Amino acid sequence: MTACAIEPSAAPGSDGPPPAGCAITAEGAYAARLARRGDCWYPERWTLDGPEPYAVPLPGNQPEEPGTEVQPMGDGRVLVHREATGRHFFSLLYPTGPGTGELPLGAVECPADTTALRLLPPAPGGERAYALATGARSTVLWQVAGGAFGPERLAEIPGRCSGGVWLDRTGRILAVDRETGGRTKAVVVDLERDGEVFPLLQIAADSDDRILLADPDSGLVLIRSDAPSPGRDRLGWGVLGSTLPVRFPECLRLPDCVVTPFAIQPGQALTPERCAVALRVDGALGSWVAVWRPAERQVRHLPAPEGWLTGAGLWTADGELRLPCATPRSPCGVARLPAPPDTGDARPEKTWEPAPGEPSAPPSARRAPAVEGPPEAPEPEAPAPSPQRPVPLQQAPLARLVTK
Repeated sequence: MTACAIEPSAAPGSDGPPPAGCAITAEGAYAARLARRGDCWYPERWTLDGPEPYAVPLPGNQPEEPGTEVQPMGDGRVLVHREATGRHFFSLLYPTGPGTGELPLGAVECPADTTALRLLPPAPGGERAYALATGARSTVLWQVAGGAFGPERLAEIPGRCSGGVWLDRTGRILAVDRETGGRTKAVVVDLERDGEVFPLLQIAADSDDRILLADPDSGLVLIRSDAPSPGRDRLGWGVLGSTLPVRFPECLRLPDCVVTPFAIQPGQALTPERCAVALRVDGALGSWVAVWRPAERQVRHLPAPEGWLTGAGLWTADGELRLPCATPRSPCGVARLPAPPDTGDARPEKTWEPAPGEPSAPPSARRAPAVEGPPEAPEPEAPAPSPQRPVPLQQAPLARLVTK
């Protein structure tokens, strides 16, 4: 199963949609959210991999603040991130009969110039959890759960980082959006190489290129960039390890709406263009669900189920979209929506091409293009620049680490 991911623009201080209504483990077994009873907020864990979903309330000794972050772990415990007097406290909650047990993990004290510290999306495996502390000129990556001695500082990344997308199923390769020099580019952080940073996505030198979502099975990635329309973000898609161009489908341009991908159908290792993608659409009339496949030229719009925890959901490998919902009559439910039938329309989408005379990619990107094929396949030489060639997805030099 592919769990939901928080879209990068949902970070504090952005203009994007708010975060998802709950967090779901990468394997889809558990979810966690802040629930409300009267004026009191408390963490709640959902179990999703049984015959019927059920919720377990995990109230602490006092109500939580509305901004408290919660995240499910793979063993059923819930990580809680609280902030008080400039310090960030982390604990694991678990049910103990009628009460709630709490295991304090420690605290992180950030420098005065830190603008935000937030949890990254649940890591594959569910044993560890990570957070980004964004400062004025650099960002610190912390492991806040799963370590031997509490929160551990892993790496300091130059620039202001946001987002957070896992590119593999081992929890080693993390993609973040890094702002430096007034431009934002997606980069890769290798957690097994002391947080070494590599370029991932650079469509044009003067474009903002963000990664929103990725599926490790197929290599399908969803991106947001203003390269095809300077000053206006467009949704696009590409495949990690492919030399094919990034494509910006016209059908994903919905006037006066914000479109955010939140789940990709897993298990489609050889056919990324057939993966069903779930979209959250936010417009003047509210929020609803849409489904799209890269091979198709249309978006299927679906009414949001009652009580949908907006922006949260997961796909099964056989194409069922599961959306967590909470209503007064059913405080813990899952709406199951089958994916629309695959029409098989694989005609190529319109791609963006640079203007005549504009190089197809900056020299730094041309040095190491992504490669499609099994890990043992040799990496071909970069093609010569052509003013009419569409810009490819750049993913270097980790092609062998993240391809299928």
